[in-house]
Amino acid sequence: MLKFLEHLEEWLIAFLMGAATVIIFVAVVHRYAAGLPIPVVQDWLLALHFSWAQELCIYMFIWMAKFGAAYGVRTGIHVGVDVLINSLPDNVRRKYVLFGLLSGAVFTAIVGTLGANYVWAIGHTDQTSADLELPLWLVYLCIPCGSYLMCFRFLQVAWNFFKTGELPRHDVSFVEGVPDINPLNMDDNLHPMRGAKGGQS
Repeated sequence: MLKFLEHLEEWLIAFLMGAATVIIFVAVVHRYAAGLPIPVVQDWLLALHFSWAQELCIYMFIWMAKFGAAYGVRTGIHVGVDVLINSLPDNVRRKYVLFGLLSGAVFTAIVGTLGANYVWAIGHTDQTSADLELPLWLVYLCIPCGSYLMCFRFLQVAWNFFKTGELPRHDVSFVEGVPDINPLNMDDNLHPMRGAKGGQS
């Protein structure tokens, strides 16, 4: 189960992003092609309706954002102001980091529960979206799903930090499948290596 969850966000985000790109591309091409005065073809294109495309893409981007937030917790790409925390002694810093992670878990659990209650309430109505006429509970389902997944990621990171003392760290210069190239001999991606060939002495 955990193996499946390990890459859940990537699969969902990649699928939603790819599908949204294709839908937007087709809708834009249709809009311009339908304006060309080509007999038969223009009539056929005007008979096709893509008014739902914008609404669907908006919903897809909302789902992407919710699952992207969970992905951010798992990989450590969320922005954090930790200058003061990192200057504390290790035992004190450890307590503050765990408190922050568990607070994030509690907050996202509350948001997920409130979202689930809202989805349950709206599911007993006949409310639908404007263009797609989707049941609105299906649209708002991203709130509990994304929030509970984010809560799980907070707990996962907190447990790993409790056991190993390490937090997930995202290297902005890393590209999967591309070898690490360091032409300037930098040991921290900012400053040349001290005493190394071509670096500072």
